[in-house]
Amino acid sequence: MKPAGASAWAPLASGVFRALWIAQLVSNTGTWMQTVGAQWILVGHSAALVTLVQTASSLPVVLLALPSGVLADRYDRRSVLVAAQLAMLAVATVLTVCAFEDALSAPLLLCLTFLLGCGTALMGPAWQAVQPELVEHDQLGAAAALGAVNMNLARAVGPALGGALVAAAGAGWVFAFNAVSYLGITVVLLRWERPREQRPVGGETLLAAVHAGRRYVWHAPGVRRVLLRTVLFIPGGAALWSLLPLVASHSLGLGSGGYGLLLGAVGLGAVSGAFALPVLRRVLGANGILAAGAALFAATLAVLAVTRSPWMAAAALLPAGLAWIGVLSTLNAAVQQRLPGWVRARGLAFYLVVFQGGQALTAPLWGALADGPGLAVALLTGAGLLLAAAVSVRRWPLRGTDGIDPTLSDHWPSPPLVFVPGPADGPVLVSLTYRVAPGERAAFTDCMRQLARSRRRTGALTWGLYQDGRDPGRFTENYLVASWSEHLAQHHSRLTATDRTVEERARRLLAPGTSPEVMHAFDASAGPVVTVTADREGAGTAEP
Repeated sequence: MKPAGASAWAPLASGVFRALWIAQLVSNTGTWMQTVGAQWILVGHSAALVTLVQTASSLPVVLLALPSGVLADRYDRRSVLVAAQLAMLAVATVLTVCAFEDALSAPLLLCLTFLLGCGTALMGPAWQAVQPELVEHDQLGAAAALGAVNMNLARAVGPALGGALVAAAGAGWVFAFNAVSYLGITVVLLRWERPREQRPVGGETLLAAVHAGRRYVWHAPGVRRVLLRTVLFIPGGAALWSLLPLVASHSLGLGSGGYGLLLGAVGLGAVSGAFALPVLRRVLGANGILAAGAALFAATLAVLAVTRSPWMAAAALLPAGLAWIGVLSTLNAAVQQRLPGWVRARGLAFYLVVFQGGQALTAPLWGALADGPGLAVALLTGAGLLLAAAVSVRRWPLRGTDGIDPTLSDHWPSPPLVFVPGPADGPVLVSLTYRVAPGERAAFTDCMRQLARSRRRTGALTWGLYQDGRDPGRFTENYLVASWSEHLAQHHSRLTATDRTVEERARRLLAPGTSPEVMHAFDASAGPVVTVTADREGAGTAEP
């Protein structure tokens, strides 16, 4: 029997995931209808103004994703999601009223689109971070693919509906549908009986929490490689979404309905591609999908640069949908599989900043290039960037996930101290002394370099390993943590099963019968932290 994780549709067996998926489909359809309405209102203006719709939608993620990730890691993620949905409902209602009152100028339209993007930025990290709560770990890849199917199914339906509705009744009704579409997700979230989760130890400030997320990502090579692959793909990929309205109107002579059908072709290709993704993953692997997806996308842009046939353009957009869903689901699953729960939303926020930021920053550049050298030059430039991204997979492939287990591991014992430090006491110097077996010193130092990344990911500000000059088998590891609460977080809420495996690998290289000697030292530069009266057993009592 085929295991559940092997099925592309297995995550839909989860009732909450299924209900959210359906509600999200309705909401995404409304979003695409709204995008078509907004872009078509501006299509008579300059190319740069049309591409600013993409920037207005994506720029808020660049600005707000990291604070949103902190909120999603520190507070109830369901509450964050509900607040985001209600905020977007309010903005979409204002947009609808302005459209019906014929008071929607281009600057106001872009401002309201920007505010809708702020709601998306608030929602994004929390939405991604709850996915592992809804499905099994081995279904994350399938869940990510279904998320991409959802977006692209909406892209297949929404633009066509939006274009037809704009042509028949005006943009106001498109904006009205989008406003109502936020209610479905809100209702499902309110009905979800989400288990209470353990909150982080200590009280981080916003900046400290952002720094903790940045520190984790910087010292997680696998996550950094996912971000690099995103940086290499998105600028060229964004050319399609930024320039397609201009291709439809200027190159192909289509109206809003025809533009919607072109977007629908991308969505149809993505939905069809979802059936092929499990086979493609087995045949090509993650890196093969990234290379092939970038090359297919490049070919699509090249066809759009030269064709004047709507049917040929639509045919070229079908494989672009397959490429888009393949690349995005691969990158999305890769980053989720590498992030532990305590920092998942912040790590995903960095991914969203790179993903959406690449689109927001390059969209006006594509518009300027289309206004200057021409639309064909802009499309061919995007194709060239994507071909370079495809070739670079051989040089910078995604790292494998074998041996990565982000499950929480509370395996450190409580520190044996003679007094109780305050949460803000610090910095704290943690020192471990090891007696390494003869002949294992080189292997030990190699292993400790891996352990250094674990220490830094979970809170260490500095780290060092030192060998005794008089006793070469004696090594001392020192690392500094900002506060006692940060170190307690290391003990109880930040270490993973992968961290434990690395520690155990290092300890197997120690001399038989020995274990590390651990010391916790506190800053005493301004005087003693505590004075201790030792009893005859060697324990102590703290004195002020």
